[in-house]
Formats: sequence, C-alpha cells, structure tokens
Amino acid sequence: MNEELPKLFADLDAVTRDVQTAFGRLSSEQVNWKPNPDTWSVAQCLQHLIVINSAYFPLLEAVARGEHRPSLWTRVPLLPRVFGRMVLKAVRPAGRHRFKTSPRFEPSASRIDEVVARFEAHQLDLVAHMRMTEHLDLRKVIITSPVASGVTYSLLDAYRIVVAHERRHLAQARRVREPH
Repeated sequence: MNEELPKLFADLDAVTRDVQTAFGRLSSEQVNWKPNPDTWSVAQCLQHLIVINSAYFPLLEAVARGEHRPSLWTRVPLLPRVFGRMVLKAVRPAGRHRFKTSPRFEPSASRIDEVVARFEAHQLDLVAHMRMTEHLDLRKVIITSPVASGVTYSLLDAYRIVVAHERRHLAQARRVREPH
C-alpha cells in the first residue's frame, strides 16, 4: 500500500548523514556564519527545517489517532493532486525560485547552538511521526498544509514534500560553506 515509504525513510536518513558529514565537525561559529545579512547560515537552514517539519506533528498525530477532520478544501476533486505536484515542484532542490518564508517558520536571527545534534534528534522524531501513519493508505489521506491553509495534498505528497524541502535547504546550507 505504501511502497514508497521505505525509500522516503532512507532519503531522510541520507539527509541526516549528509548533514552530519558536512556540518557535524564545524564549530558553533562556523555553522552560524553568514556570508551576508540576507543569507541564512547553515544553522538557520537546519533550524528552519526543524520548525517547519514540526508543524506537521500535531496533524500526523491526529491522523494516526483517527481524529483528523478533513476541511472542505480536502474534498474538492483533483485539487489535492494538483497542489501536491505544484508544491513538490516548488520545493525541489533544483528549483531556482526563492520564496519568502512565513515569519512563523523563519529561523532565529541570533546564534543557534547544537543545531546539528538537534537536527539529528528531530529527524528521528520526524520518522517516528511518519511511522504512526504507515498503516493508512497515504494516497487517500488528504491534509491541509500546515504552511498554507488553502493548500491540500495527500499525506504521501506531504512526505515527498518534506524530503524535497530538506534536500533543498541542505543544498542551500552547502552553498553557504562554499568558498566565494
């Protein structure tokens, strides 16, 4: 039923390993360094992922308990499929469009300590939350995005979006560390 789920778990594990390999040995000063005021640091990229992914947790818990109540938008035929594809395309790592992050998902402007360890712990929590729903047909569970209230997509698309979004910000964090 959810044959793609093991691959998504493996992708999240790969992102976690990549973060550890690329940034795990950096000092707090190095992960918080920004090439300019308009660019996020490595720490800010990782904190953003923790904050935005955590916004899914209450929703996933409600779905797992059978308490999720779909909104009117989730019942509009074809709309979730269209939104799922559109959002997934927008957050893919190869996408060049920059998006303004909602203030509630913006990372801290101040120094962020222990962010690599916190990201690793978050990834375990994220997978645990996803596993809560693995008994369901993820294509048929339609949710409203915790980021944009008018946007709906399947839970499977939500998981695909999370992975793509993580890869996008991992690439962004790597660019911060590239010599200029």
